[in-house]
Amino acid sequence: MPTTSSMALQIEGLHKSFGPVHALRGLDLVVPTGQVTGFLGPNGAGKTTAIRVLLGLLKADAGTVTVLDGDPWTDAVRLHRRIAYVPGDVTLWPNLTGGEAIDILCRISGPLDPRRKQAMLERFELDPTKKARTYSKGNRQKVALVAALASDAELLLLDEPTSGLDPLMEAAFTESIREVKAQGRSVLLSSHIFAEVEKLADRVTIIREGATVESGTIAELRHLTRTQVTAVLDRGVDGLAGLPGVHDLTVVDRHVTFAVDESALPAALARVAELGPRSLVANPPSLEELFLRHYGDELAALAGDGGAR
Repeated sequence: MPTTSSMALQIEGLHKSFGPVHALRGLDLVVPTGQVTGFLGPNGAGKTTAIRVLLGLLKADAGTVTVLDGDPWTDAVRLHRRIAYVPGDVTLWPNLTGGEAIDILCRISGPLDPRRKQAMLERFELDPTKKARTYSKGNRQKVALVAALASDAELLLLDEPTSGLDPLMEAAFTESIREVKAQGRSVLLSSHIFAEVEKLADRVTIIREGATVESGTIAELRHLTRTQVTAVLDRGVDGLAGLPGVHDLTVVDRHVTFAVDESALPAALARVAELGPRSLVANPPSLEELFLRHYGDELAALAGDGGAR
């Protein structure tokens, strides 16, 4: 893990309750400087509460929170000059134009680069002369994104930032975050879109019921799950079932599928090669699979409830 001095933000043992409701239960989270950290969890897991603590809108009950070497509660005004925030549901001043709203938001979060602002307006195809009350949800989202991306903020806190955007605009967002990272700025990306996080994130933290359940680089987390192998073989499956690290072997005619531990993958593929494969596909575990490891039981329960109705 990077050292504390190289962190754009660091949370250790964060607790936050609202009366009897424990929203955060010892959350740990880091965003190394110049990197993108994905923050995954379903609605109600505590992601937005954590971001509000980072913004200084809520005071933590316990734990330590450091943002750009400052305390977000006591140093909120100073830190907000260095942070840009995009919520998942943007509310704007209805009588201001989009351009006026962008200028106000940029003044809150640091200097505005006029050339970058124009480039972002063009990239996100936003007309800044229209009143905010005429904007769709997607266009309101674009206003907040343009303001964040056009600023010189050192840290971007993005809470479901592509909500309401179409696939073309999601691609524009991906391009923009890659540019932000290339500039050495840091990003916390809270999202439920696994493909989006997988494309952009250097690190991922998965949260469940207010606590961290997995955290690390994408490569590190992939070590925790198994690769899925599918093949069509000429000479049966002799020797596969007994190989260490091979799980859930299924054979239908000449089609074989199985899961294999990362450490056992070379031996398993070598054995498949000896069996005359006509086709072979090995899929590394996806971020979605990592997520489902922790929420699969809840999804199964929901499916069971659905079937009972």
